[in-house]
Amino acid sequence: MIRTGLRIAVYFIVCVLLQALAMNNTHLFRVATPFIYIYVILKFPVDMNRSGVIMLSFLLGLAVDLFSNTFGMHAAACAFTGFVRTPLLERFADLKDLPERSTPSFHLFGYARFIRYALIVVALHHIALFVIEAFTFFQPSYMVMRMTASICLSLLLILIMEAFNPGKKKSEE
Repeated sequence: MIRTGLRIAVYFIVCVLLQALAMNNTHLFRVATPFIYIYVILKFPVDMNRSGVIMLSFLLGLAVDLFSNTFGMHAAACAFTGFVRTPLLERFADLKDLPERSTPSFHLFGYARFIRYALIVVALHHIALFVIEAFTFFQPSYMVMRMTASICLSLLLILIMEAFNPGKKKSEE
């Protein structure tokens, strides 16, 4: 349990710093902004209680907000993401059959299921974030273009991070 908590803390600090120092200043073609800190929410243990996930997700978003001067936008989007994470996990895996304190990964879920899980979580986060940011549907085509490009870029970077993340295979746990 201590090892899992330490892993979450390291993910939290590294992803917030990467987001604040590098990714917030990256705007590919002035359209796509990667939000890699969502990786922390993806990697919470599968048996973590829902209120803990929501609270830690909110704190993650708040930390990004403090570095970004975004006044709670990321905190709200992350709290929403934390709220929907557990039902999504239940949809993609039978949580009772998974090892205790395991985290979602390529190795645990398989490539296809993890990519679908990550895509849905990232998409829901980005939709919430961009709707909160715009707070209007004045330029819907531009907003959809920004959302789609940011989802693709964020998902690509998250999958690259996951590919380099050492983990045990299902049979080794």
